[in-house]
Amino acid sequence: MASLKEMRNRIGSVKATQKITKAMQMVAAAKLRKAQDAAQNARPYAERMGSVIANLAAGVSGGDAPRLLVGSGSDRRHLVVVATSDRGLAGGFNSSIVRAARERINALLNEGKDVRVLTVGRKARDQLRRLYGDRYVGSIEAGGNPSLEVAEQISARVQELFESGEVDVVTLMFSRFRSVVSQQPTALQLIPVEVGAATTQSESTAPYEYEPDEQAILETLLPRNITTQIFSAMLENQAGFFAAQMTAMDNATRNAGDMIASLTLQYNRSRQAQITKELIEIISGAEAL
Repeated sequence: MASLKEMRNRIGSVKATQKITKAMQMVAAAKLRKAQDAAQNARPYAERMGSVIANLAAGVSGGDAPRLLVGSGSDRRHLVVVATSDRGLAGGFNSSIVRAARERINALLNEGKDVRVLTVGRKARDQLRRLYGDRYVGSIEAGGNPSLEVAEQISARVQELFESGEVDVVTLMFSRFRSVVSQQPTALQLIPVEVGAATTQSESTAPYEYEPDEQAILETLLPRNITTQIFSAMLENQAGFFAAQMTAMDNATRNAGDMIASLTLQYNRSRQAQITKELIEIISGAEAL
């Protein structure tokens, strides 16, 4: 059995840990609101860009269509971009994204596809580089806060691999923020652009005239759309990370409180037993005299 001093030290250690988890919970809660607003504000822009591309795509076909829109004509070579955070201590947030990415990669491999993996964030890099070392094409750190510069860097890397003919289909894996207690791992196809679900019936039948023509606009808009979708996904990840971290630190604080109560009870019982033993020894000694 541990001595009273060892138990006091352990109680003090758990109390110090509880203070840290409580502080991290408060910091995550403070940052969550800003991150949540940023993610929600980015959604209409990304969705509207998808609608515009869908309307433009209806006016081009065949050889006139940009390659980013129609793809390379093959789906044999896939690039899976897995976006997580750089930091941990957020429960299963990063692991859920990586698990969904692994399931998708393994499914593609079982279909006989050639798969490449590009990671965004240190947590995705650390987990996937070990598993898919020969298929791993690089990693980009997400950074403390999502930035358009990082999104442009990722977009440039993706387009470089596509234009060089190394990949035919590009899919982005990230976590879509639903609520404080719900973040959903999501797969978004970046190349070729999925336009079927990007527009409503009213938008698809609305008459539009474009100047210059649809092809010229798409040539400019499609690369920007990839950057926009990546940046929106990074904002969704940021909001989900802080929500998951706040929940994880709240659970850790509660668990630390339960452990402190248990250790304190055990300490008091041991101390009382020691005092009782000493009293018995004193009384027994006095009676012997």
